[in-house]
Amino acid sequence: MEHAMYKFPQGFYADVRIEKVYRSLVRIETGRLEEVKEKEDSGAFIRLFDGNRWFYSSTTDLGSIDAELSGLAQLGQPDPAIDKHPTVQRLQANKGDFCRFADCNVKNVEIKEKIRLSESFAELVKDDNEISHWSVSYSDARVIKNLYSSNGTALTFDTQTAGLRVGFRFGSGANVFSETWCKAATRYDELTNLHQEACEYIGKARQFFRSAEKIDGGNYTVVLSPLAAGIFAHESFGHKSEADFMTGDEGMKKEWQLGKRVGSEQLSIIDDGNVPGSGFTPFDDEGNRAEKTVLIDRGILRGRLHSASTAAELEEAATGNARSISFEFEPIVRMTATYIAPGNRSKDELIGDIEHGILIDTVKHGSGMSTFTLAPSMAYLIENGRITKPVKFSVITGNVMKTLDQIDAVSNELEILSFVGGGCGKMEQYPLPVSFGGPYVRVKEINVQ
Repeated sequence: MEHAMYKFPQGFYADVRIEKVYRSLVRIETGRLEEVKEKEDSGAFIRLFDGNRWFYSSTTDLGSIDAELSGLAQLGQPDPAIDKHPTVQRLQANKGDFCRFADCNVKNVEIKEKIRLSESFAELVKDDNEISHWSVSYSDARVIKNLYSSNGTALTFDTQTAGLRVGFRFGSGANVFSETWCKAATRYDELTNLHQEACEYIGKARQFFRSAEKIDGGNYTVVLSPLAAGIFAHESFGHKSEADFMTGDEGMKKEWQLGKRVGSEQLSIIDDGNVPGSGFTPFDDEGNRAEKTVLIDRGILRGRLHSASTAAELEEAATGNARSISFEFEPIVRMTATYIAPGNRSKDELIGDIEHGILIDTVKHGSGMSTFTLAPSMAYLIENGRITKPVKFSVITGNVMKTLDQIDAVSNELEILSFVGGGCGKMEQYPLPVSFGGPYVRVKEINVQ
């Protein structure tokens, strides 16, 4: 680890986060190799806290960190008792080297090999006469972080993702249908034998394009796939659990009081940065360990996501959820891997009880705080306990709290999905790598439009 000692100013809490980043990208579009990129960056984010305010700086000159610390100290007022401040007491002093991707570093895979892999997936779509447009992209990133603080933190860890996206569009004019197959992992070699999976997905999308029928709007019993359930959990509840939405807002604190029932007994939601995948971050950007945080336990609000500052304000424990998108930004409260916990029934049992309903398999996009909206891509009609035909409609929507209470069954499968080519956005920080998922989740009644 470099720069193991810094001149941390007396009377302040201060920390330094150094990031070394490798990224590569290959993109093929309708037969042309459009982009090939490799990039390495490094820089540092420096923070100083005087008990009242945080002061920040970022730099790509790693030799200027002591000067940056000194300059920030000129802006604050030293406090001899800073170590006793509730925020500082919630900042752990972790030490050690926790890197786990050195032996499978994506940087060590030659760019020409990444191009060959991308071209092999292009073979699945390039001669398909029904596909009017397509693209294949490979991307990866390895980030090594060193954190040091005035309370003794001396920590190194890394994160890594590699992934493929195959986007394709059937039809033309007003009759078009677009889908994307996406697979992400923490190792390059996990991507090299997925051609059959991608081919089957393209075939399923083709059948949907050929056969899907429009259905009338109204209230339906809906089964959400692990993907749809994960997006719902992330957008509709995950952001509500980020504690910076509650700080300074007495109304929100009262509304989201721990111990309050917020959903059905079938529902439990968890956030855990230790889960392998695109949301993996064993320590947050303040140096606190990732925790398995139970947000909802059988319908009861049991926890929320915290930085050290929000934990101190709400007099709760930090959860390891202070994250930033790069060394240019301060850490704020963010999700990691957020998922609905599995239940004890099978997918077939969930569907078998439904006389008339819908299975939402894939999703274009979702949003929501008090009211949520999910726009499905592929969905299927359920009739008399059987999936019968593909169907088209615009969105499902509803009140978040009512919908959480309408969950009446959860399957025993659990799938947590990882992604490349996007991420979570909050404030000015986008995209942040996250993952989400769950089991199959049945909701008694959702409005379909």
